[in-house]
Amino acid sequence: MGKRTALYEEHVRAGGKMVDFAGWDMPIHYGSQVDEHHAVRRNAGMFDVSHMTVVDLRGARVREFLQHLLANDVGRLRTPGKALYSCMLNEQGGVIDDLIVYFMADDWFRMVVNAATHDKDLDWIGRQAPPFAVDVQERPVLAMVAVQGPEARAIASNLMAPALAEQARALSPFHAASDERWFVGRTGYTGEDGFEVILPGDDAPAFWRALAEAGVQPCGLGARDTLRLEAGMNLYGSDMDEQTSPLESGLAWTVVWEPAERDFIGRRALEAQRADGVRRKLVGLVLEGKGVLRNHQRVVTAGGDGEVTSGSFSPTLGRSIALARLPSEAGDTCEVDIRGKLIAARTVKPPFVRHGKAVIDL
Repeated sequence: MGKRTALYEEHVRAGGKMVDFAGWDMPIHYGSQVDEHHAVRRNAGMFDVSHMTVVDLRGARVREFLQHLLANDVGRLRTPGKALYSCMLNEQGGVIDDLIVYFMADDWFRMVVNAATHDKDLDWIGRQAPPFAVDVQERPVLAMVAVQGPEARAIASNLMAPALAEQARALSPFHAASDERWFVGRTGYTGEDGFEVILPGDDAPAFWRALAEAGVQPCGLGARDTLRLEAGMNLYGSDMDEQTSPLESGLAWTVVWEPAERDFIGRRALEAQRADGVRRKLVGLVLEGKGVLRNHQRVVTAGGDGEVTSGSFSPTLGRSIALARLPSEAGDTCEVDIRGKLIAARTVKPPFVRHGKAVIDL
């Protein structure tokens, strides 16, 4: 038996098919992964993401600490509640994890990291923090519910305390609001608008049931994966890891080079890679023939072979799509080895879908 979130009984009651994910018992779907996917694109869906780790970082030098720890620059965060997506790198420029960090106050930032990387993340952060006198506090008593889709914000805000609801309705993307108990970020992992709500575990079941009664579809990990793939969002452990850098993972935009004196961990390795020329790139693939793109399939290009890092059938597009790491010299066309047959594909710039609509030529 794995670890269970505060919503485990709600998943079982709703008929969720439970699977092990990073040591947690989590729902993969509640009957139809495709129906759940379409619910998010067309109306609203909700995901239990309480297995992810909320970490509060406090101290007078916490901003300085995070400017050293992260490749993106929290120096840009000046408005309380403003969020930033970043990679956390090792000294070789590899990605330890990707995460979101929120500026709450001059001495307080909140970070949300991935479930599968919990142990190494907390160990790494804990080892880097002492020179900056930063207190690292994991918040395991908190649950997290992502409510996503074109109707998600309107429905979810109606179920919040009035003062918090007013703040939540006014949030810009990548901003958060909070009261004494709940924290609401206008963030997500689906390519749709919505909230990620961090709340006490004791409050989570009632909120989940209220969302369901308001017409929000419970969704599992399966739909979460196809939604994020359509949105062109990387999955840690598939599209990037400790052996790949942001520069070869489609995440160069998250690396802030200025000011030049900001010596973030991994900077020297990235500078050397950039100077030598980045030899691989992460691209989108659309399969032209029949078949389904899957992780680790070989991709044949004029510039050499590459590999599918994330692949699936896209319910929104009705096509097979993927993210793939290819040689930098690869052109617009390629072939994918599917069960020993080379099937034509073309490269595109992700995302594939934004706000429920295709953003690539089909």
